[in-house]
Amino acid sequence: MKVYFLRHGLAGDRAEWQGDDFDRPLTEEGKKKLARTAETIATLDLKLDVIITSPLARASQTAEIVAHKLNLLTKLVKDDRLDPDLNIRRLAKILEEYADRDAIMLVGHEPSFSELVGHLIGGGRIECKKGSLAAVKLNDPTALRGELMWLMQPKMLVG
Repeated sequence: MKVYFLRHGLAGDRAEWQGDDFDRPLTEEGKKKLARTAETIATLDLKLDVIITSPLARASQTAEIVAHKLNLLTKLVKDDRLDPDLNIRRLAKILEEYADRDAIMLVGHEPSFSELVGHLIGGGRIECKKGSLAAVKLNDPTALRGELMWLMQPKMLVG
């Protein structure tokens, strides 16, 4: 199984946001950059079976932009487990649920994405910046061990 970790794009500043952090959206710049990121992702031909997103607004918007570009809106799923507190136990449950899939994309948050990618590859410090995409190959999703295929930072994806 290939697991792609896409961190949400540029969102409004948390300190300046007046509402609930759950509803904090992408900025206009974030939406524009993600549209270009989605074009790059489309050229990678990831053959995604499903896109699973955090329910938080900024992640959901990110997932929708990518799913729209990839014509995968019908394969877009919101999952509360992908909130900013995602941990290895919750990730294990998600991977177990989708174990019959060849390629899944998770759209979520920091610091959990960097920590989880590092855990899956046996250690090491990984930094998933806003709008970055990491690819991890898991030979056995239940073992929660794999190899980092690549990590594309936003500058590489936006072009």
